[in-house]
Amino acid sequence: MLNVTVAIVGELAVFGCEGRIVERESASKLREAVTSQTEARIVVLELSEVRAIGGGGLGMLAFLQRWAREHNIRFLLFHPSKSVQNKLKRTRSIAAFYIASLEEMRALLAYANSRYALAA
Repeated sequence: MLNVTVAIVGELAVFGCEGRIVERESASKLREAVTSQTEARIVVLELSEVRAIGGGGLGMLAFLQRWAREHNIRFLLFHPSKSVQNKLKRTRSIAAFYIASLEEMRALLAYANSRYALAA
């Protein structure tokens, strides 16, 4: 089972993922959550609480990355758990995704906050 929460700051949408992305239902839940944020310019998946990811979950990450590119949305992974990192490495998929550092996330949040404050 996967729990997905979203925090939106201006054009930045951060999705907190917790649980497992190993079943079709979990992957679909993630797809629906992310693709509903068509106003976002930056999408971040925070994966520190994902305990396991299967082939379907990796396929969904690839789908979401393509979807984001097609919609001119920047797509980032942040803080993947050890199990997610290991799966990405084992399948040689890690190079396909941009994994944001803590410093980059701080900068993105500061940028989104400043843009949001100017718009309000």
